[in-house]
Amino acid sequence: MSDIPDLTAHLKRVFGFTSLRPGQQEVLDAVFAGQDVLAVMPTGSGKSLCFQLPAVAQGGLTVVVSPLIALMEDQTRQMRELGVGAYSLNSTQTGSENFEVNHALRSGKIALLYLAPERLLRGGTLAMLGTLGVRRIVVDEAHCVSQWGHDFRPEYLQLRQAAEALGDVQLLAFTATADAATRSDIADKLFSRPPRVFIRGFDRPNIHLAMAAKDNAKKQIWDFVAQHPKESGIVYCQTRRDTEEYASMLADKGVLALPYHAGMDSAARKINQQRFQQEDGLVMTATVAFGMGIDKPDVRFVCHAGLPKNIEGYYQEIGRAGRDGLPAFAFMLHGLDDVRTRRRQIMESDAEDEQKRVETQRLNSLIALCETPRCRRQTLLAYFGEASRPCMNCDLCASGCPVVDGTIDAQKAMSAMVRTGERFGLEHLVAIVLGSATDAVRGFGHDRLPTFGVGADKSAKYWRSLYRQLMAAGLTTLDIVNHGRFVMTDQGWRVLRGQEKIEVREYVEETKEDRRERRKKTRTAKGAPKPLGGELFEKLKRLRSALAKQQGIPAYVIFPDRTLLDMEARKPESLGQMADVFGVGEAKLEKYGQIFLDALTDSDENTAPELPAQPEPLPEADKLMIRQHVQDALATASTWPEFQSALAAHDLEYRLRWNKLGAYRKSTGDHLTPASKAGPSHAKLTKQFGDFPTDD
Repeated sequence: MSDIPDLTAHLKRVFGFTSLRPGQQEVLDAVFAGQDVLAVMPTGSGKSLCFQLPAVAQGGLTVVVSPLIALMEDQTRQMRELGVGAYSLNSTQTGSENFEVNHALRSGKIALLYLAPERLLRGGTLAMLGTLGVRRIVVDEAHCVSQWGHDFRPEYLQLRQAAEALGDVQLLAFTATADAATRSDIADKLFSRPPRVFIRGFDRPNIHLAMAAKDNAKKQIWDFVAQHPKESGIVYCQTRRDTEEYASMLADKGVLALPYHAGMDSAARKINQQRFQQEDGLVMTATVAFGMGIDKPDVRFVCHAGLPKNIEGYYQEIGRAGRDGLPAFAFMLHGLDDVRTRRRQIMESDAEDEQKRVETQRLNSLIALCETPRCRRQTLLAYFGEASRPCMNCDLCASGCPVVDGTIDAQKAMSAMVRTGERFGLEHLVAIVLGSATDAVRGFGHDRLPTFGVGADKSAKYWRSLYRQLMAAGLTTLDIVNHGRFVMTDQGWRVLRGQEKIEVREYVEETKEDRRERRKKTRTAKGAPKPLGGELFEKLKRLRSALAKQQGIPAYVIFPDRTLLDMEARKPESLGQMADVFGVGEAKLEKYGQIFLDALTDSDENTAPELPAQPEPLPEADKLMIRQHVQDALATASTWPEFQSALAAHDLEYRLRWNKLGAYRKSTGDHLTPASKAGPSHAKLTKQFGDFPTDD
């Protein structure tokens, strides 16, 4: 396992893993070799380990650029629970918290420093980091650097200059969502030298994919959620009002459901997000911004109550389910009103015309996924240029879809493409086969082509659907960079020449009554999924939830579902056996091993688990006394030693210990109160006494 002799030991000691996941070894080899890396790896495949493990094994400082504060804090908490020195610098921190980070940096106690691109690009931050010997910069969510990506952020364009300013250090870029155009953009704009590129693939085989046309949307959503009792999930809604209505509807049916949207009071929104992180079995009804900063591995389902923004957005959003690799479910409702709304949003946006065209083509690709007659996973992966076999884990593989021989109509459609030089997009081609003499059709002389009007017996809706199905089937590809033109593939040429046939969805021009009758027959899923674990698993989840609430951290930071399931299966009877459980490293074994061992061996299901005792809060009178002692010491001292000596007379000391800056009991080392509550600001103290001395 690489040339690092103790890599296996680090993997087990810190992370509790005995082996790497597929695709990680190749990336790690390149990282340890000092190469720049661009890695496209699906969510849940272990991207983070590819930079966290080198940071632990090699030492030095790894700077991680992340676009969201919530994501930074989430990963920082997880690494600290593993016993790794990890900190973040962000705009929500207090002055004393910033001091703690800076002090830990100077003391060499940080392996991973998370910060936003804006913070890294500050002159003061770069100057400080330049003195610390940064080993590498990691760019998370690297698709943000590309204007073709679905979440472009201009400040990402300056990260290459930041790496060069720090001595042209090793640069690693990770993303789960990047098509060919986005990957090329990342390589060109982020790296000063060609990176090693790894494309692990886009498949998330543990996620069951299903879609349905909208009928009674609320009933369809409820029917789906009802099949996942006591499971964490997300219902994505298109409007703020929808989030409130869906949360209320689910709550009325006994589901623990909360809304989340930008129009809520920020405190209420934060509380709801914290509850989703800390509690099991909670369903969040939210707008699409929710989930971007959450690394919760045990989300069991993601449901879309309407059409997502585009196919890349859909892929990213369903990727928030099943990050632990256990079975998960994605269900999406779609309708013509959704399509019209999305197209109007694109046209009315402030984006440049070129970007509007790109977004329109991405929306068309999502519509093709909805209309495909073949395996949904095949169609989704084909968009990212990845070939695959039928997955047997989607609604179409399970129940099929009525199809007919569409070879002749496919030949008509592709003939229009070829006769126009494969230079035109969907609406122009549809106009040709319909025989619609638009200004553009006449201007190019395409009304004189043999294919002009060959499909006049069918509707524009039919031909749009057929073109999208040809793309979904791999007969054509959509070049979103070059004017959204359709381009033939080798398979497409074989069908055009009569060497192969193609089946397409059976298409019937429906009346409103026909459509209503068909929708009545639409089923959201077939059969309820099996629960992940038994009663012991549920007991361990309750213990985990109690510990999480006590400490104010997400439940999965303590242990993910996969670890609890392994505990249930192994039923360890000693700490030595507990150490063999998946995801139990040294730090978590020491902190939680005995607690969970007691729960496993306690035969009385009604016995409440004993949680670690927490220190009693310091009485307010004692806090006031400490503040007075600090003020008195400040008035008489002129140096740090004199200040500490004055405090020692009251059995106090002011220092940074256990990553907490503040007042401590000198005789016992107990933390009494943070610096912000102990008197003057730390900035005032350093201004009077000079730099704070480093701990021994």
